Amino acid sequence: MVTVPSADDRLRVLEALSESALGHMDLDSVLRTAVGRLRALFEADTTTVLLHEPASGTLIATAAAGLEEEVVQGVRVSVGAGFAGRIAALREPVVLSAVDATTVVNPLLWERGLSTLLGVPMLARGHLVGVLHIGSVGARDFTDDDIRLLKVAADRLALAVRMELLAAERSAAEALQRSLLPARLPSVPGVELASRYVPDSLTGVGGDWYDVFSLPGDRLGVVIGDVTGRGLGAAVVMGRLRSALRAYALDYDDPAEVLAKLDHKAGHFETGTMATVSYAVVGPGRDWIDVSLAGHLPPVVADGGRGRIRFLPVDPPIGPRESPIPRQVTRMELTPESVVAFYTDGLVERRDAVIDEGLERLAGLVRAERAEMVCSRVMAGMLGPRPAGDDVALLVVRRV
Repeated sequence: MVTVPSADDRLRVLEALSESALGHMDLDSVLRTAVGRLRALFEADTTTVLLHEPASGTLIATAAAGLEEEVVQGVRVSVGAGFAGRIAALREPVVLSAVDATTVVNPLLWERGLSTLLGVPMLARGHLVGVLHIGSVGARDFTDDDIRLLKVAADRLALAVRMELLAAERSAAEALQRSLLPARLPSVPGVELASRYVPDSLTGVGGDWYDVFSLPGDRLGVVIGDVTGRGLGAAVVMGRLRSALRAYALDYDDPAEVLAKLDHKAGHFETGTMATVSYAVVGPGRDWIDVSLAGHLPPVVADGGRGRIRFLPVDPPIGPRESPIPRQVTRMELTPESVVAFYTDGLVERRDAVIDEGLERLAGLVRAERAEMVCSRVMAGMLGPRPAGDDVALLVVRRV
């Protein structure tokens, strides 16, 4: 007969893991305190939390009571391997009555003398967060009641861990992106620069970036790009692409060749990554700008009248491919006071409108005037009071 945990049993578990009891602690303290309380509640000899690391497909011992060596020694278990790995793969509770090398990959468990283990997956909104397990040295029959109660504890912990990890990742991504975007645009004779960056109001930063740097021969490099994906992962890839592009820009004068080298590097080292990039070089006399587009939207140019979209040749985005592809560059003349606006798709794309409408609106807002005025008018006209639904980056170059 399946027993149902009593209201008192559930209350004891929830009180032990309540926000009021643990809310003032950081994540490590929460987990350490939780495993200690659960060990006492279940009268177990050991309690362990292993958190899931999706990138490596492993479970990492993060907190333990009764078997602290697991954490100290940095125990890792592959999903699907052994006791904890099986729980993670099945996403179901597992009771183990024979603890030895044939059933458990971590020797610390059988060396500790454990004879019985009960483990449950830590799931939060369908995401695998980790595994929670308890162990007994003496013979013990874990009941359905024990399983249900441990699942209540695991669900509570999983939600707290996921919320904390998401908040930490968002903060890290924001800090990383702030460190990589130019704190101040360079002061360059003959050129006026202005920029804007607004993160996604819902999910935080993604992989949008822009960059401006001086090059040998009194030239100026101008970059804007967008890495697919969200959060810290996209920001990290963005940082690596930014650094690689800068390095290639010092060795190659042609923007198309720089993007070809960046494409080759990303295809080899950034498996699964895709990015759109616009790279331009302003000449020493400021009377021309060479532009190469890797899957990126065309610039908007204004040289006396209303802005117009310059539909330049567009090559494939940066990303994995079987063999290198030739890339193209277009030279555009810059007359005195002409303006070139580079941007990412978050500025012009809307769910309720086709992108051509956004491009036309943008062109109508770009005029041959001071770069800062162009940025202000474009952001007001394209976003207005509405929070951004995607990352938005805007970079304006004006010849003076």
